[in-house]
Amino acid sequence: MDFGRLPDLRYVDFRLPLDHPETARVLARARPTQPAPVGLHVGCPIWTNKEWLGTYFPAGIKEPDYLHYYAQQFNSIELNTTHYRIPDAGTVRRWRAAVGPEFTFCPKLPRSISHERELFQADDLVVPMARAFESLGENLGWAFLQLPPHFGPEHLPRLERFLLDFPEAVPLAVELRHPRWFADQGLADAVFATLEALRKTLVITDVAGRRDVLPMRLTTPVAFIRFNGHGLHSTDYQRTDAWAERLAAWVAQGVHEIYFFIHQKDVRHAPVLAAYFLEKMRALTGIAVPPPFVIPQPVQGSLFG
Repeated sequence: MDFGRLPDLRYVDFRLPLDHPETARVLARARPTQPAPVGLHVGCPIWTNKEWLGTYFPAGIKEPDYLHYYAQQFNSIELNTTHYRIPDAGTVRRWRAAVGPEFTFCPKLPRSISHERELFQADDLVVPMARAFESLGENLGWAFLQLPPHFGPEHLPRLERFLLDFPEAVPLAVELRHPRWFADQGLADAVFATLEALRKTLVITDVAGRRDVLPMRLTTPVAFIRFNGHGLHSTDYQRTDAWAERLAAWVAQGVHEIYFFIHQKDVRHAPVLAAYFLEKMRALTGIAVPPPFVIPQPVQGSLFG
């Protein structure tokens, strides 16, 4: 994820802001009367990571098998391939066959809807997209709409109309990027309230160069975080510690689900940070999700092989 990436981190204040005042209210209102397990979903933006061959993937496997082995390392994926094309029925069937029932896909809405038509007169695309996403069945997590950087508050009526008409069968999260969504607190609060009223989740994006897109406002009892790391720099671990502590607090307040997607320029770093994050979450909350692990590889040329 290039959005918000900086080459120099020396002057970045990576501290997480305090929770928005409305976050506690959202969680309190949604708190179940009986204790319920919290879903913790952790993943990456792609599964076709050739750099994992011989470590997190067996050496020598073919690309059609990557998803199967990815799903043995992570329990979710930020599905970016859907940003470029709507999958056909056969593709969705193959995806589902490659993963277990607990695995979740979080498909990104097609750019033809978000960036080309900019949510305007897109019903002819939304209908087949929703059909494809719904066919993921129990493996469907939260789809997410990434608005383009130039899509500002002047288009709020269009965004509201799109969200009102969006198929309810597809849970939807929304990522805002234009700085003016966050520059005026009154406007930001109005947008957050709209998302809450429509039961849409606000995406929280943690990147070095845009600390404004980190409002710590939950609009549903679901936390959807996109985390941009920097090659296992010391700040990656400090930020991960802070997130684990904040998410543990939200778990205590009644959050239902957590989606935490890790972006690293070098994909070999993502499993390392994911394992660190999951261990922190286990220690703080007791939520145990198996971490990514290096697969033992057969020894080539062994006399006993």
